[in-house]
Amino acid sequence: MNKFLSSSPLWQTAGLTLIRCMLGGFLIYHGWEIFNEVKMNEYLTWGHFKHSSYGKWLAYAGKAAELIAGILFVVGLFTRIAALLTAGTMIYITFFLGNGIFWNNDQHPFLFVMLSAVFFFNGPGKFSLDAFFFKKTGT
Repeated sequence: MNKFLSSSPLWQTAGLTLIRCMLGGFLIYHGWEIFNEVKMNEYLTWGHFKHSSYGKWLAYAGKAAELIAGILFVVGLFTRIAALLTAGTMIYITFFLGNGIFWNNDQHPFLFVMLSAVFFFNGPGKFSLDAFFFKKTGT
C-alpha cells in the first residue's frame, strides 16, 4: 500500500507502453477514414474546408497525419516526430476547425495534444523500436 500511495512511478514502462499503443490505435482508427470516400466528402462540406481553395488537401493531409502518426506510435518508431505531427494536427483541429474552447467543446482533439506532449517529453519507453534502433552508445 505504501508503494501505491507513494509519489514514485508504478509500472511506468508497461503503463507508458500501453498508453502509447492505445493512442496509436485511436489515431489509426481516425486516420483510416482517409480510405472512406463518403466520410472524406462529408468533411469537405465543413465550412473551413468548403471555403478554402486547398480544403481538400488539408482534410486529406490531416487524416494522413493521423494514420502515419498512429502507426509510428504503435510500433514506437520516431515517437517524438509522431508526437509533433499529432500535436500539430490536433492543435489545428482545436483552434482552427473548432472554437479553441479546449476546456469544454474541443476536449477530444486537445487531449491528443496533451498525450502527444507526454511522449514528446518522455520518449516511447523501453518497449519500442526507437529503443531498439537508437540505443544510447557511450556517455
